[in-house]
Amino acid sequence: MAVEADRVISRDLLAWYDLHARTLPWRSPPSAPPPDPYAVWLSEVMLQQTTVAAVKPYYEAFLRRWPSVADLAAAEDAEVMSAWAGLGYYSRARNLLACARAIVRDHQGRFPATAAELRRLPGIGDYTAAAIAAIAFGEEVAVVDGNVERVVARLFAIDTPLPAAKPLIRARAAELTPADRPGDHAQAMMDLGATICTPRRPACAICPVRSDCAAFAAGIQEDLPVKASKGVRPHRRGFAFWVEAEGHVLLVRRPARGLLGGMRALPTSAWNDAPEMDDAPVAADWSIVEKPVRHVFTHFSLDLQVAIARATRANLAEGEWWPIATLSEAGLPTVFDKAARRAMEHRMSLTASC
Repeated sequence: MAVEADRVISRDLLAWYDLHARTLPWRSPPSAPPPDPYAVWLSEVMLQQTTVAAVKPYYEAFLRRWPSVADLAAAEDAEVMSAWAGLGYYSRARNLLACARAIVRDHQGRFPATAAELRRLPGIGDYTAAAIAAIAFGEEVAVVDGNVERVVARLFAIDTPLPAAKPLIRARAAELTPADRPGDHAQAMMDLGATICTPRRPACAICPVRSDCAAFAAGIQEDLPVKASKGVRPHRRGFAFWVEAEGHVLLVRRPARGLLGGMRALPTSAWNDAPEMDDAPVAADWSIVEKPVRHVFTHFSLDLQVAIARATRANLAEGEWWPIATLSEAGLPTVFDKAARRAMEHRMSLTASC
């Protein structure tokens, strides 16, 4: 009976998807030939912990600039990191390059066709491997992201808190996955979670699988999935140094390893409980902007105090002088883009008051 119920859910879900599938630049329409695995891979990496709306322009720009995995593999690291700026989680961009180069080097520029083989590539985990295998190659494999976790937890009223519930959710998702059209099924589950089975106020009245949803029957759909309580996110402070000379600002390249690795940035102090102005890149008469920049990373939050000074372009051993007029082209990560904007706003306010 359970197998038959799973078939009914999959059938109803695919029928709904055929009518209501989201149109996305990296997708093929329902029942159409599968998309290029490069498109699936690129979009899935970009979509990790990022919204569809934010990803669309980045995806389209990447595809115009590097239309194939071979083109991306041949790109300069700095160019890719700059093009990625603003998407966050910059280790994804480094893994993107490493993976593209491995595909060209070890697989003659072709993506492996199974999830097991894809998982061996740099930066490809269980979810991304399953997504590529199911959507681009039609492998019967469960694709489980946050949206799918929520849908499955509600369908089967799984009340074990996450992350302990993940193995059971994955097992039930695998039972739901059909041999026919597994890629469309995976995308239908994603669309259901994104548009109907939402975290708050799910639209159960128009859900295509409502009659088979155990959580809906029990009236507990908004309580699932259960999430373990989070600890307090640590808070750090630091200085960002805006050093200006002759219409240029000093930028540095962050170390290749670590947070925001390899990205252009404003020079900074250490980020800790008591940052020091001694970390300033030059000795100068520093002006401190009163209101700090607040930014939240995955594992900590940061208050970045912006310090402004003028200097000469000579006698600096490290860094590059970037024209302020074209600073938007430097590919600064979001936290440093915020700091740069704060510095320029401060400069403008000083000019207006003179």
